[in-house]
Amino acid sequence: MSCIVHINGHPGVGKLTVAELLKERLGARLLDNHSVYNIALALTEFKSNIYFETLRAVREIAYARILELPDDVPVILTNAHFQGSEWGEQSWDRAIALAGERGVPHLTVVLSCSMQEIEHRIQGESRRAKRKPRSLDIFRPGSGSRPCIDRGDHVMHLDTTELKAEETAERVTEWIDKMILAE
Repeated sequence: MSCIVHINGHPGVGKLTVAELLKERLGARLLDNHSVYNIALALTEFKSNIYFETLRAVREIAYARILELPDDVPVILTNAHFQGSEWGEQSWDRAIALAGERGVPHLTVVLSCSMQEIEHRIQGESRRAKRKPRSLDIFRPGSGSRPCIDRGDHVMHLDTTELKAEETAERVTEWIDKMILAE
């Protein structure tokens, strides 16, 4: 059975790195949040009405392509959406609806790690190569931040502070296998 694996977490926790490993392990397609956001960031004013309009339009084009995939192809989504964010909640609900349209479970994986580890990770050259933000100012989940959205048919929380990406991907793969068998 196929599924949508939706990886959520603060910037720098390893969402894309883990998603790329899962893509190979599961034979999945990957739509990472940067693929959607980069167009809006390049062409509109950040958080303006046209910015959000652009995000919705790009996302809907991508979701239309996802609906055309063969039924047995898993899909991995990545996001950094937080509880209480109107945009985040709307986007999350739309991803859950996408799973319903595909007739597959929506499996949520929430990754976290220590602030010290985030500070280390965001300085890496791989972030620059992928055109990902590297400013510490936007990476401070700290005490005042909202928790990540963690809704779906099944939810896994995993702290990646002490884990290598391969170890994280292995744990997530094992969990996905269990959830798919439970369906």
